[in-house]
Formats: sequence, C-alpha cells, structure tokens
Amino acid sequence: MKLLATAATAAYPLLVYFGFGRWDPLWLALGLAALLFLRAWSGRDALWVVAGFGALALGGATALAGSWLPLKLYPVMVSAVLLAVFGASLLRPPTIIERIARIAEPQLPPEGVAYTRKVTLAWCGFFLANGAASAATAVWASEKFWVLYNGLLAYLLIAAFFGGEWMLRQRMRARTAQAAHG
Repeated sequence: MKLLATAATAAYPLLVYFGFGRWDPLWLALGLAALLFLRAWSGRDALWVVAGFGALALGGATALAGSWLPLKLYPVMVSAVLLAVFGASLLRPPTIIERIARIAEPQLPPEGVAYTRKVTLAWCGFFLANGAASAATAVWASEKFWVLYNGLLAYLLIAAFFGGEWMLRQRMRARTAQAAHG
C-alpha cells in the first residue's frame, strides 16, 4: 500500500492532466483521499492522515467550486506540509535531517548537528520556493505547464537539491578529516 500511495502521489499531476474534461474532478479528489487514508491506515502514520484530510478538503472545494483549481493545489499542500514538518523540527530538535543522519552515524558530532540544522533550514527554503512555484503554475499557467512543473521539474529540482547537498557534505567531511589528520 505504501508503494501504491507513493506512486500515485508522484503520478498525481498526470492523473489530473488526463482527467481534465474527461472526469468529474470530485471523483479524482475522492480517489486521492481514499488512497491517502489507506496509506495512513497501513502505516499508522499521522502525516498521511493529515494528507488524507487535506485531500478531502480539496475535494470539497472542488465540488463547491466546480473547478479543477483546488486539485491543482495539491502539490502546494504537499510542500506546505513538508515545510511545516521540517520547520517544526527546527523549533523542537532534533531536526528531521539530524534524525536521518543519526541512522547512519548515531554518535553525530556537534559540528554534524550544526550542519544538519542548516540543511533542514535549506530544505525549508526549498519547500517554500517549490510551494510558491506550484501555486503560481496552478493559478496562472496552462495545464500543460502545470503538469511539466509539478510532474517533472519539481522532482528534478528535488533530485538536484539532494545531489548538491550530498556533494557538499562529502567535501565538508573530507575537510574535517584532513584537518583532524593534518
């Protein structure tokens, strides 16, 4: 179920695009909500419950407005939830990135903790910018560009951000090791 929910979330922009003019937007919203609730139930994860209720809210707005716009705002909601989760971890450490780092390195040194805090802050900036771009494409762009950004470019930007951070981390580790030995 987790894999299905992840795949459906990634394919969501394409589903919306192909649904334009073919399906009632309410059915797509209800299907998304059902999938997210099944994902929440299978993993007992509160974040997916929130996502399911968010999808229901978008479905309700879709039904009331008779418009696809609320469904096009789903990627904005995803960015907002991730921003909230990462941002909250800055206020109540350990940060999300520190938790992930401690899986590989349980005895993370203080400079590693400081670095993970900066990376968490950088991800917050990314989610803010991505959410703004997703909102702009939902409101002002054509359906084709909305799908291009939210179904491809946003994922490429995430991959580039991951890759860039990984390269930076490797450089910083090499410098730290060199300073310790040199």
